[in-house]
Amino acid sequence: MKKILSILTLALVITGCSLGNMDNTPTKKVENYLNEYQTLNSNVLSKLDSIVNQEELFDDDQRTTYKDILKKHYQDLTYTIKEETVNGDKATVETEIEVTDYTKALKQADEYRTTNESEFMDDNNVFDESKFNDYKLDLLKGSKDRVKYTIYFSLTKEDDEWKLDDLTESEQEKLLGIYEY
Repeated sequence: MKKILSILTLALVITGCSLGNMDNTPTKKVENYLNEYQTLNSNVLSKLDSIVNQEELFDDDQRTTYKDILKKHYQDLTYTIKEETVNGDKATVETEIEVTDYTKALKQADEYRTTNESEFMDDNNVFDESKFNDYKLDLLKGSKDRVKYTIYFSLTKEDDEWKLDDLTESEQEKLLGIYEY
């Protein structure tokens, strides 16, 4: 009986160690990272607050609307891992993401502004940025088109732990759906 218990304990320890290591792969790190966006974890919400607060031309209501738009955007993000390439302590995970195409809406807003600027004038015939921002946010909110991007996530192994490298500006724009293609 002791022998069987010893074998079962050993099997559990070995299985437990190997399962714990399964989360320490480049692919799993990228999956965890993207899942954080889909589930709006606290790190993502903190980054989101930073992004929204950078919009200096928005008033508080517009910031709230923008934050809600981006939350939905993150939750609707889908992805497919295409390939993992490991070279020593460096790795690349090719990932196809699908997000709401906000680039179209932003271009449409700018084009509309150019041809219909009078709609965004105040009573003194001065351009009202707030009116334009409301228009732009309405277009973003109504965006239904989706776009696929490929992101090559870079990772570095430090102390036997895979860590995602900082994203480039274009990779961040792809996640936000504002990358100009």
